[in-house]
Amino acid sequence: MAIAIIGISAFYHDSAAAIIVDGEIVAAAQEERFTRKKHDAAFPENAIRYVMEEAGLSCENISSIAFYDKPYLKFERLLETFHATTPKGIPLFTTAIPVWVKEKLFMKKMLRDSLKKIGFRKIPILFPEHHLSHAASAFFPSPFEEAAILTIDGVGEWATTTICKATGNSIRILRELHFPHSIGLLYSAFTYYCGFRVNSGEYKLMGLAPYGDPDAQQTIDFKEKILQHIVDIREDGSILLNMRYFRFATGLRMTNDKKWTALFGIPPRAPESEPDQAYMNLAFAIQQVTEAIVLKLAQTARDIAGSKNLVMAGGVALNSVANGKVIEAKLFQNLWIQPAAGDAGGAVGAGLCAWHIGLGKPRIPVSPDAMKGAFLGPSFSENHTIGLMRKYDAKAVHYSSFDELCVDVAGRLDKGEIAGWFQGRMEFGPRALGNRSILGDARNPEMQKKMNLKIKFREGFRPFAPTVLEEDIQEYFDVAEPSPYMLLVVPVKENHRNALPVDYLKQPLYDRLYHLRSDIPAITHIDFSARIQSVCKKTNYRYWSLIQAFKEKTGYGILVNTSFNVRGEPIVCSPDDAYRCFMRTELDLLVIGDYVFFKKEQPDWQNNQKWKQLFDQD
Repeated sequence: MAIAIIGISAFYHDSAAAIIVDGEIVAAAQEERFTRKKHDAAFPENAIRYVMEEAGLSCENISSIAFYDKPYLKFERLLETFHATTPKGIPLFTTAIPVWVKEKLFMKKMLRDSLKKIGFRKIPILFPEHHLSHAASAFFPSPFEEAAILTIDGVGEWATTTICKATGNSIRILRELHFPHSIGLLYSAFTYYCGFRVNSGEYKLMGLAPYGDPDAQQTIDFKEKILQHIVDIREDGSILLNMRYFRFATGLRMTNDKKWTALFGIPPRAPESEPDQAYMNLAFAIQQVTEAIVLKLAQTARDIAGSKNLVMAGGVALNSVANGKVIEAKLFQNLWIQPAAGDAGGAVGAGLCAWHIGLGKPRIPVSPDAMKGAFLGPSFSENHTIGLMRKYDAKAVHYSSFDELCVDVAGRLDKGEIAGWFQGRMEFGPRALGNRSILGDARNPEMQKKMNLKIKFREGFRPFAPTVLEEDIQEYFDVAEPSPYMLLVVPVKENHRNALPVDYLKQPLYDRLYHLRSDIPAITHIDFSARIQSVCKKTNYRYWSLIQAFKEKTGYGILVNTSFNVRGEPIVCSPDDAYRCFMRTELDLLVIGDYVFFKKEQPDWQNNQKWKQLFDQD
C-alpha cells in the first residue's frame, strides 16, 4: 500500500500544500492561487484538497502531515528577543504575544482543527525545523547523489542561514547563522527603505538595482556606509547586523528611519512614488553587498562540505542576480536551486523530510530533477474551456492541429501582439514557466513598455524575462548550462548588443530604459543582463513547440515570458481566472489548450480560414 504524506506551510506568508506518494512529488500548489489573495497566509485548505484530488487519495489514505517549522522554537525566539530588548521591544511584544497566546502557541491544535474540517481524524503531525524543510526541498528533488546545501532567508525559528552536507537520504547541518543577524532581513530592510513592500517587493529592489550608477560617488559612499555602519561581513560569509539601525526585532517596522536618514542623506522613499537616482544607487549598493555575502557563503559551503555540487533554497535563493554570480565564480561544477525556494517550497521540503529522514526511505536521484519542471498544480479539461465559452458567451477558435495553432499564434506574436498562454498543469512557485504565462516578441522595442503599463499595470522600470529554446541558450546568453526555472541572471551575448551613448548612465531612468540596447530589447535589462528560462522539449513540449514555430518564422527561438496576472493578483489558476484577466487588460489573444480566444475581429487574420468561417457566422 502506498505511503502518502502531505507537507504544509502556513500562517506566515505564501501558504502551500504538497503531497508525496512513495517518495514522489505528485502535486503542490499555493493557497493564493485558489483564494485569489496574493501571498495568502491562511491554512491551505484549498491546496490540500487539490493535492489529494490530484493524487486520487482521500483523508484515510494519508499517513501523516508534515508542517514546515517548529512553532515552539519560534515562540522561544520571540520571548528571548523581547526579554533581551526590553523596554524597546514592548510595542512588538504587545502586538505579537496576544496572537501567539491565542492561536500560534497552540499550533498543533489549530492544525488539527483545520484538518478536521477537511475530514482528517487523529493523523500524526510532524514538525521539521524551518531551515531543514528548506534544505530538504533543495537537496531531495535535485539530481545529485550528494551536495552542499545553502539555505538563506529572513528567519525560521532561530536560524537565518544554514550550510549543510547531504548524502543519500541524510542531511547534516554544519553551520548556522542565528537571528537577528539575517541576510534576508538585511535585504528586506532596504526593500522597505526604497519604498517597496517587505516579503513581496524584494524582486523589485533587485530589478531597480541595475539603474544605479556604479561609478557615482554617491553609490560608492552608500556601499562604504553599509559596510561600515550597517553590516559586518566575516570571511566565511556570516554577518553581524548593527541592530541600532534596525527595528524588526523590537518594533513594527524594519529600520530606524532617523538613523538611516542621517546615514544615507535620504528619507524612506514613499511607496508608489517615482524612484530617483539616489534610491537606484542605494539599491545597487545593497545588491552588490548581498552578492558578496552569498559568494562568501558559497565558498564556505564548498570548503566545509567538500562537494562539487551546490543546492539552494530559502527566499534569498530567489535573488537570481546573486545566483548568476555564483555560476560566474565557478565555485561548483553543478548548481541546482529549488524553483519554489521561498516558504511555499517548505511544504515540499517538510513532506520529503518525513519520507526520507523520518521514515528512513532511500532516495533515487532523477534527471533533470524530481520537480517535474515545477508543473505540479491543477490542470483543466477541454470541458472547462467549453463551459467558459458558454458562461461568458466568449468567441474562440478550436484547432484540431496543435502545430497549426502554434504557427498562427507565432504569426500574431511576430506582428507585435501579446498572448495569454494557458496550458496543462499550473506551475508551483513564484515563476510562470510557460503554462500560465503572458508572451510577447523579445525583438519588439515597444514590448517592455506595453507589457508593464497596459498588461501588467505595474512600475514601468520593471524588467521582463526571456524564454529561450534550451538548445539555443548559448546563442543569446553567456551561460553554459540550462536554466529551466528562471533563477539565473546572466549577460546577453556581445553579438546581440548595441552600442550605448557616452552619457548613458547620466540619462533619466526612462531614457535609459527605452534605449535600444540589443536586437532583443524587451528582455535586455539596462546592464545587458537577463533572467533566463530555458525550455526543454521533453519537459514542456507545447511551450517548446510555440517557441520553435516562432523561430521558424522569425529566426529567433526566444520570447518574452511574464506571469499571467496583473499587479496585486496571484498568477491565474483556472480558465475562468485567465479569461477575466484577458478581458480586463490589453492582451490581444488568449490561448487555452487547443482554443484561441479573441475580443474583436482581427483584420490581419482574415485570410485564415478558421477565423474567416467564424466571422462569417457573425
